Amino acid sequence: MHPNALELLAARVGEQLLQRDERLALAESCTGGWVAQCVTAIAGSSRWFDRGFVTYSNAAKMEMLGVDPATLSTHGAVSEATALAMADGALAHSPADWAIAISGIAGPEGGTPAKPVGTVCFAWAHRDGRRDATTQHFAGDREAVRAASVASAFGGLLERCATLSA
Repeated sequence: MHPNALELLAARVGEQLLQRDERLALAESCTGGWVAQCVTAIAGSSRWFDRGFVTYSNAAKMEMLGVDPATLSTHGAVSEATALAMADGALAHSPADWAIAISGIAGPEGGTPAKPVGTVCFAWAHRDGRRDATTQHFAGDREAVRAASVASAFGGLLERCATLSA
């Protein structure tokens, strides 16, 4: 996906959040801050973006977001349980209304038969207690997996905003 297309998605997210008078926090692992980069490429994003956490290591997930070590040992870093804990932690450590969390295996190494390269777990959480997670499998090289993850993170938040507005 072209970087401009990702920034257009970020701008759409910003429009939705501004209409709702809400703010966003991010908890990123395999995307390494790419979601935040797309957000901050949008002029005026400070009106709807609060902060981002890049928690690449398990230690960072525990220290910065409060992810329980038992969650990591039971489910692994790349799991819906961990993504939900990351999103919850981003909300707990910020005044944001929404949090997006992403943890995955971008490759080219690191995959297993149970969690092959391209496996990415997402979570979206709202301050009102709504939260959910999903796992997706993306094809392609490291950059393609990461770009698809950024697009899915934005797309998932847009879907959830639409559901809350309906």
